[in-house]
Formats: sequence, structure tokens, C-alpha cells
Amino acid sequence: MSQSLSIVRDLAKHREASVLVMLAAVAIYLAFASDYFLEPRNLLNVGRQASVVAIVALGQALVIIARGIDLSVGSVIGLSAVVGAILMRDTGSETIGLLGGLATGLACGVVNGLLYTRLRINPFIATLGTLSVARGIALLLTGGIPLPFGGFAEFVGAGRIYNIPVSFLLMIVLAIIVHIFAVKTVTGREIYAIGDNPKASRLAGVNIRSIRLFVFALSGLLAGLGGLILAGNLASADPNLGVGYELDVIAAVILGGTALSGGRGSIIGALLMALLNNAFVLLGISAYWQVVTKGLVIIFAVGLDGLQRRGDDD
Repeated sequence: MSQSLSIVRDLAKHREASVLVMLAAVAIYLAFASDYFLEPRNLLNVGRQASVVAIVALGQALVIIARGIDLSVGSVIGLSAVVGAILMRDTGSETIGLLGGLATGLACGVVNGLLYTRLRINPFIATLGTLSVARGIALLLTGGIPLPFGGFAEFVGAGRIYNIPVSFLLMIVLAIIVHIFAVKTVTGREIYAIGDNPKASRLAGVNIRSIRLFVFALSGLLAGLGGLILAGNLASADPNLGVGYELDVIAAVILGGTALSGGRGSIIGALLMALLNNAFVLLGISAYWQVVTKGLVIIFAVGLDGLQRRGDDD
């Protein structure tokens, strides 16, 4: 019994390792439970499904590392897609539509950052409010009716290069860029410093307000990009696009190794969430169980983080 607990604690100290173990366990089970799981088409589909969550999770990870949280990403996904579709329709320009969608996400992120850094509203409350506002604006702009959305966004969302989803390739590129930024640049190191000890960072001359505003802006920008990819994949900008994605994104970030008190981040958690969603489809289990499972996964991940801190204190 004591040996089993020791193994669990060792895994808890290496979050990525524990998530990889869970990934392997789910994959092995699905390989035996479903004849379709190991087909290349299905595996590539898992990667495509993980791409949007992973891209948005990259920005969310930096926000959480800096001791914030962004609950509005799901609604920003929907609003950015809607604005992009409206601009594309009214101007006849794909470029304006895409830039408008990205700008919408960036603007939402800046608003979130200002609410937190200037008005000193708790980020949980601030982004909970903007979650509702952004969704309401998307519904007002469309009357609740989806808008057609295609062109280059459709290629990014549903296209393939050598049979590999473009969105998956984009996810990999962005993950590498964000990792290099976070580890190799001064700003990246300052983000980690703020998450580790805000008071010491302030005394060291770090502009905490600017850094936190930056990470929220980046989170909004990546959520806007996620909205364009998701709408392109469906060839439709639905105002309800992205509903519930904030739960997937936060779960992916926590599973990826980011502690709520400041820590690391990766896209492994997003792959696990996509794999779980794929498992429900292949096994024909009710979609309602997905909500239950995501909640349990978050509890489990936070429990691992608590176990790690307890081990460090010991």
C-alpha cells in the first residue's frame, strides 16, 4: 500500500508524466474497445479536435501562470467568429473579416486585462462578466442565426496538408513559438516570476500591470484565432460557438502542468481532453457524461497539484 502511494506521489511531482500515463491508458483501452480508434483518419481527427482547445490553452496557461484566470474564452471564440463573418459578408474581403475576428479577440483580452489591472476587479469575476457580455453581443449581432463563413478560414479549419489537418499543424507551430517566448525571453521569465512571487517581482522592477495586461490580451487574441478556426471547420459562424470551451481549456491547462498558484504549461492536457471526447463518440456513450468527466478530470488534476505541494512541504 505504501509503495503504491509512493508511486502516485512520484507521478504527482511530474504532472506531464502522469498525464502521459493517463493518455496511454485511455489509448490502450480504446484500441481494444473500438475497431476504429487506431485508424489514421480517426487519430488525425483527434488531433484536429485538440487543436482549438490547445491553441486557446496556450494563452490561458500564461494567464494562470501570472496568477489570473480567463473564463471568457468560450464566448470570445463565438464573438470573434461572428464579427469575422459579418465583416467578410459586408466588405466582401476575407482579409478584413479575418483581421476583424482577431482584433475582436484581442480587444476582449485587453478589456479583461484592464478590468483586472486598472479597476482591480478579481479576474474570476471580471472574466465571468465578460463571458456573458461577449455571448450577448454575439447573439444581438446575429439574432441567434448562424452566418456562412468560408474562404481561407475554411482551409485553416478543415483543410489538410499531406492529409494532416492544417489546424493541428498550426497548433504545433504556435506551441513551439509560445514555449520559446516563455522560456527564452525576458517577458516570458517575468511572467513566471510574477506567478512565483508578485511582491518580489515588483521590488525587482517588473511592471506587473503591463505583464498581466499582455497575457490577457494574448489570451483573447488566441481565443479569437480559435473562433476563426472553429467557424472555418464548420463553414458557419454560430453565435453559440465555443459554449463550454472555457471548461475544456482550463482543464487542459491544469492537466498540462500549470498550477493555479503559478507553474508550467503544455498542450498534453488538450490532447487528453480530445481523446476523452473521442472515446465517448466511439463507445456510443451519452454526451452528457462528457460534462461529468471534465469536472472529475479538473478535480483530479487539482488534487495532483495539492498532493505535489504537500510533498514539497514535507
